[in-house]
Amino acid sequence: MRPYTGKCLCGAIRYEVDAIEPKMAHCHCSMCRKFHGAAFATYGEAKSEDFRWISGAEHLKSYTADNGTTRQFCENCGSSLTFSPAQNSGEFVEFALGTLDTDIASRPDAHVYIDSKAAWVELHDDLPKFSEGRDSPKAR
Repeated sequence: MRPYTGKCLCGAIRYEVDAIEPKMAHCHCSMCRKFHGAAFATYGEAKSEDFRWISGAEHLKSYTADNGTTRQFCENCGSSLTFSPAQNSGEFVEFALGTLDTDIASRPDAHVYIDSKAAWVELHDDLPKFSEGRDSPKAR
């Protein structure tokens, strides 16, 4: 079913995605944990031309961290919606998979930043686990 659709918790912000790229990861960095209020955040990505806000973009707020990464969220309900790396080329949009309303066949393919994961989380799946980003060494 395409396009895929998603929204924030209160429904003020809605988006569509025509195609989701195969790279999806569970991010365990402390900023994603705090931003999502969870053990990790799961992001998918789409080419910028395949992602669009269909309503409520005026309710988007942004937070730029000291490391230059930017996260967008709903000003009404606080739902985490997108993530942009510090050196963002603009080619892709990384979005929180938990905000999708449409089922997807793809599954996350990695755990990233596990060196900073919550101590109370145990990872028992077979996904590759990276100390930091995908270009860092695989964790033990």
